[in-house]
Amino acid sequence: QVQLVESGGGLVQAGVSLRLSCVASRRTFRSYYMGWFRQAPGKEREFVAAIRWSGTSTHYADSVKGRFTISKDNAKNTVYLQTNSLKPEDTAVYYCASGRTLELDIGTPGAYDYWGQGTQVIVSS
Repeated sequence: QVQLVESGGGLVQAGVSLRLSCVASRRTFRSYYMGWFRQAPGKEREFVAAIRWSGTSTHYADSVKGRFTISKDNAKNTVYLQTNSLKPEDTAVYYCASGRTLELDIGTPGAYDYWGQGTQVIVSS
C-alpha cells in the first residue's frame, strides 16, 4: 500500500505560479508512473501530467503544455508539479496518483492504483 499526500495548493491571482508537491509513503516500483490529475466542480477528472519513477520522460495534457512542469526527487519519494501562468480555468482540486500503468494509459484515471486526497487550487481573474 502506498499513501500519497499532496500539498501546495491555494488561492492565487491569474498569472502567478504554484508548486504542488506529492509525497509517497514509500518508494514505489521503478516501473510505476506518477501522475497529476485535476477535477473542477461538475467536471470529470482530467489528466494533467505524468512522469515515470525511472527515467526522465514526461507527458502533458495539451491544455497545460508549456506552462506546467512535472518533476521528481527519487530520494525524497516526491513528485512536483510546477504550475506557471495560472489561468482561472486551471481552478480545480489537483490529485496525484501512482500506478503500474502502460504509457498508453497514463491519461486514464482508472489505470492508477493509488491516489492522494487532493489539494485545492483556485485562480481568480
